[in-house]
Amino acid sequence: MAEKDGGAAHGAAAQVGDQMKAAAEAMQATGQKAAASGAELGMRMLDQAEVNAREAFAAMRAAASAKDVGDVMRIQGEYLREQGSRSMAQAREIAEMITGFGREAISQMTAKR
Repeated sequence: MAEKDGGAAHGAAAQVGDQMKAAAEAMQATGQKAAASGAELGMRMLDQAEVNAREAFAAMRAAASAKDVGDVMRIQGEYLREQGSRSMAQAREIAEMITGFGREAISQMTAKR
């Protein structure tokens, strides 16, 4: 009977060890994916900043070559309108990326159980 109890305890300990190992592997995979997602998010934000800077310089060039104050005001108004739309689209894109990364991380953690 003592042998049975010892075997059961050994089996339970092995099962707990396997579960801990699987959880550690799942966390490691999730961490690696999070790092890759962070890099992807950072690159996308840099791309957006580059577009915004390019558009700002284009507007400044146009304003510098304007014939009168009315043209400058029109150029600035157009730039602000376009930048507002662009900012909303960019924020939406980043939010969708973050939401997708979150969903993916949750599914990785729950699928490995």
